[in-house]
Amino acid sequence: MSPERIAMFVAIGCALIGAVFLALGAQQQSKAVRKGSKSLRVSGSHFVGLVKNPPWLFGLLLTVIGMVLNIYALATAPLTVVQPLGAVALVITTVVNAKDQGHKINKETMWAIALCLLGSVAFVLLALRATREVHRISQRQELTTVYILAAVVIVSIIVWFVTRHHHQPVFYIVAAGVLFGFCAVMVRTLAIEVTDPNGRMFANVSWWEYAAIAVAGLLGTYFVQNAYSSGPPELVIAGLTVIDPIVGILIGIIILGELEANVPLWVSISMIIAGLVAIVGVAALARHHPDIQRRRQEAGHHPVATIRAED
Repeated sequence: MSPERIAMFVAIGCALIGAVFLALGAQQQSKAVRKGSKSLRVSGSHFVGLVKNPPWLFGLLLTVIGMVLNIYALATAPLTVVQPLGAVALVITTVVNAKDQGHKINKETMWAIALCLLGSVAFVLLALRATREVHRISQRQELTTVYILAAVVIVSIIVWFVTRHHHQPVFYIVAAGVLFGFCAVMVRTLAIEVTDPNGRMFANVSWWEYAAIAVAGLLGTYFVQNAYSSGPPELVIAGLTVIDPIVGILIGIIILGELEANVPLWVSISMIIAGLVAIVGVAALARHHPDIQRRRQEAGHHPVATIRAED
């Protein structure tokens, strides 16, 4: 067996193991956030308290390990092989959470998950025909991305402030997915600049890139914890595996100049359809999942209260 083939199988193994870690990490963090609380949102004090919560930290560790394994897989194998395997995390999370919570997966939830998987995998595979790799990013492109991210952050905070007393799992996960999509783009930009042939490495990186990564990452993490509080972990995994790559690819195409020349019209139309299918799947999951329906009923009988952090 050739070294390239061995590297491919190692990458596939890392992607699959990473998906397992991501699924278990999501389940662990979800349980830690929701333990002992009937609230559908996370207060600032509770978010800080989670940092001292061992089960939540364990879930974070599992998530980080899963992300590292996935990054390694993406760096050593084609995107067409690795990216679809990440969707395994959604299936694993669904099965694990159903067993843990003791509820039966209804038909609507299964259809929603199928739409998420079909749409996200199709979008990524189609994007490979429409995009090219970029090895240099201008300061203007960086600042344009940062300005749009700043607008997204402001709008997200305003919407959160207006809807914070309502059950809005879709908002939390869409906002988190968009923010993490921007975060991934900024990390990729940073990596391109650090590996620039001029040898200046981190001297190529502007301060606003660090600030953008920090703000997008922290606010996205806060919204994810609210999503865990107001819905099942499947919703978080579904949102991130759908919204995150779509946002990243769109930024690459529109701002960073990654659009391939002479893209066939059918590819463009198919990408739009695939993206819509995936988003509909996330919305359907947020509407029909039995755990969300149960929590909506409970919320109708209990006023939203501030969550007390448990150590």
